[in-house]
Amino acid sequence: MLWIVLGVGVLALLVLPGWWVKRVLRRHAGERPDYPGTGGDMARHLLGKLGLDDVTVVSSDAGDHYDPRSRSVRLTPDKLDGKSLTAVVVAAHEVGHAVQHARGEPLFHSRTALAYLAIWMQRLAPAALLITPFLAFYTPSASRLALIIAVGAMLIGTLVHLATLPVEWDASFGKALPLLQDGGYLNEQDMQDARRILLAAALTYVAGSLFSLLNVWQWLRYLRR
Repeated sequence: MLWIVLGVGVLALLVLPGWWVKRVLRRHAGERPDYPGTGGDMARHLLGKLGLDDVTVVSSDAGDHYDPRSRSVRLTPDKLDGKSLTAVVVAAHEVGHAVQHARGEPLFHSRTALAYLAIWMQRLAPAALLITPFLAFYTPSASRLALIIAVGAMLIGTLVHLATLPVEWDASFGKALPLLQDGGYLNEQDMQDARRILLAAALTYVAGSLFSLLNVWQWLRYLRR
């Protein structure tokens, strides 16, 4: 019975954050004719206000994010061209990342460096796992080394997820929220809802972080055998 309760609890931790984030963003995604501009307009306005004229705002098919390599705020079409509370608040959140980059904030740059390393390691991990059974047949010690490399790649991915959480929180509440409050762009009710959207944006990677931790934990248990 205890294992069933624990299993349900773990499943809830993995599923509920993502479900709540999507629910909040959907709830406030309706068009607002009273808004003077779109999410893309909000991003451009804030960037201009902050003097970040070298940062562009472009359409994205890979989710809303800030790309430090091209120095661009990338928004999905519904955020870029949409006049909704979700669109303008998510745009402000991504501008928050541009501010972190422009100020050279250590946590942002550490997360970015880890992310680049994780990309290369994640390419290596499948190959290491693929050759592990063959190495086990010929050289057990080499097989274990390949497995350690694969788990190491997963661990770096987990570190990226964990480093992402405070970066996302700061983009929402350390950067975007003050920008929205000081600019007076939203009425009191919209500001209350904006806080929920900013919380959702900050928690976007929570489910991924928990799943990554669980995955690494399972592999570490296997290696200890």
